[in-house]
Amino acid sequence: MSHEVAQIAGFESHAVATDRGPIFLHKGGSGPPVLLLHGFPETSLMWHAVAPLLVTDFTVIAADLPGYGRSYCPADSPDHASMSKREMAAALIAAMRRLGHDRFAIAGHDRGGRVAYRAALDHPDIITAIAVLDVIPTVDVWDRADARLSLAFWPFSLLAQPSPLPERLLTAAPDAIVDNALSQWGSPPEASPPG
Repeated sequence: MSHEVAQIAGFESHAVATDRGPIFLHKGGSGPPVLLLHGFPETSLMWHAVAPLLVTDFTVIAADLPGYGRSYCPADSPDHASMSKREMAAALIAAMRRLGHDRFAIAGHDRGGRVAYRAALDHPDIITAIAVLDVIPTVDVWDRADARLSLAFWPFSLLAQPSPLPERLLTAAPDAIVDNALSQWGSPPEASPPG
């Protein structure tokens, strides 16, 4: 079994220490900084085809969200605030500051989009521009939910269940969860190549 870290071609990859824990990221290019955030159940590698296109104009940082990939996983708390989008955004802002970026643009897909808009709402003096991709407000999702949505996007309702049910089910069959998400949601499986 290989212990090599998958990388984005032409990017340096490493963990950046923060007071909360290490944030794993890929960094490349030069110019104004832009932070790219992935969705569920992905990692920063989802940007492997996009990030190289941006490096001629930007310093591109594609990070693993806290609790994903090689970034630290916060300890759970009774109110689950440790995994809130606000806390994730604060951890990523801390990582960007460690890299020397006090102001930056941010783009997020899915769950990363929620973290991106939380960062922009909480830190308008830091976030210079924002792109939110493939996400609608949670309140609208729940207001419009029907059986079709519940069956197609079952993690939405599963992850809303009280602890420890989601954790027990997810850890019992993580490969099945990820395989289902990658093969049944939105993009065709070949959009997320193996490895």
